[in-house]
Amino acid sequence: MPTDLAPDSRYTVISADAHAGGDIADYRPYLASRWHDEFDAWAATYVNPFADLLAPTAYRSWDSGRRLAENDADGIAAEVLFPNTVPPFFEEGSLVALPPTAADYERRWAGLQAHNRWLADFCDLVPGRRAGVAQIFANRIDDALTEVRWAAEHLRPSGGILLPSLPPGADLPGLWDPVYEPLWTLCEELDVPVNIHGGGGLPDYGDAEVARAIMLIELPWFSHRSVWHLIFGGVLERHPGLKVVLTEQGLAWLPRGLETLDWFYGRMTMGGAAEASFFGAAAQGMTMTPSEYFARNVTVGASFLRASESAVRHEVGVERIMWGSDYPHSEGSFPYSREALRAAFGHCDPAETKLMLEDNVARIYGFDLDALRPVGDRIGPTVAEVASPLAVDDYPTDSTCNAFDRHQVLRSW
Repeated sequence: MPTDLAPDSRYTVISADAHAGGDIADYRPYLASRWHDEFDAWAATYVNPFADLLAPTAYRSWDSGRRLAENDADGIAAEVLFPNTVPPFFEEGSLVALPPTAADYERRWAGLQAHNRWLADFCDLVPGRRAGVAQIFANRIDDALTEVRWAAEHLRPSGGILLPSLPPGADLPGLWDPVYEPLWTLCEELDVPVNIHGGGGLPDYGDAEVARAIMLIELPWFSHRSVWHLIFGGVLERHPGLKVVLTEQGLAWLPRGLETLDWFYGRMTMGGAAEASFFGAAAQGMTMTPSEYFARNVTVGASFLRASESAVRHEVGVERIMWGSDYPHSEGSFPYSREALRAAFGHCDPAETKLMLEDNVARIYGFDLDALRPVGDRIGPTVAEVASPLAVDDYPTDSTCNAFDRHQVLRSW
């Protein structure tokens, strides 16, 4: 693999966070015929709750050719694709949807599988440039295992699976429950990454206007919870090869967050401490600290990385950080990804930047960098361009991307 970082060489940028999905009618051919009448009735009355999926730019989720052209213009050689549109029989996008009930499981499972199969075909339109993330439910583990095997075979490079939502109050066991052990075993065996995306695990906030504000504030925290569930639940102890990815949840919370988890672990394992007597049984089975499990198993998809966050990159580890554009969302970096890279990495060593733009994401998701290199050499930003810091006064004024916040803070979650 070329390692030339001459100023005029180009990065092969792989976005670790992008979103795609079919238009509603696009999913019909991927449903078994027994669902077609019910799908037609559902689609005829469905009102999409997402403004971006009703806007003229909605095509960005499903129009492969136009999407590819916009990625090329933005310097993005490849993408990891999380869901975006609403699958059949869902009321919300699947990232934030509550788990299915027993009564609607069958049809929502059919809708989720339709999305996965649409996604496989969408990725196949540009081989090697898209890694689709498959979706599963936690309700029936045998169904989930079958879908993981299907995804490992049909999605290459593999975006892995999206961890199903397990919000508080759901009638489902926590991630530490032995019922999920076959899932962790299979993902480790097949080298399938387990993705935890921002928005997962949210409870039902109801319809009050203030609930939307509270949901936005608390949204990252509910996604973070899965980290300590997997660590203290012993999942990472039993599965040292399991790949876990935290995407679009920020970066700045991790140094103090991991320090806090290590503190709890220390109290739980301290002889004579009340925390050890009453709460420490699970920690007794851990052979490493939480931060050590994190360093071994977890990688961070740091979407639209802020300059304030890249400043703490060494506390997290540059070998565990992946940049993402969040295309096509309004908070994403398109069409100013080059400027976003300058804002985030302008003060970084190019060797570190290369890890965060290319090597880490290729390692986790199985992209072939040698095959992608001609694309990067054609469209990618140059080393010199990215190494030129972007001043706050030069931030694009017509962008709502978080990377261009003019007042940046180190968010605590």
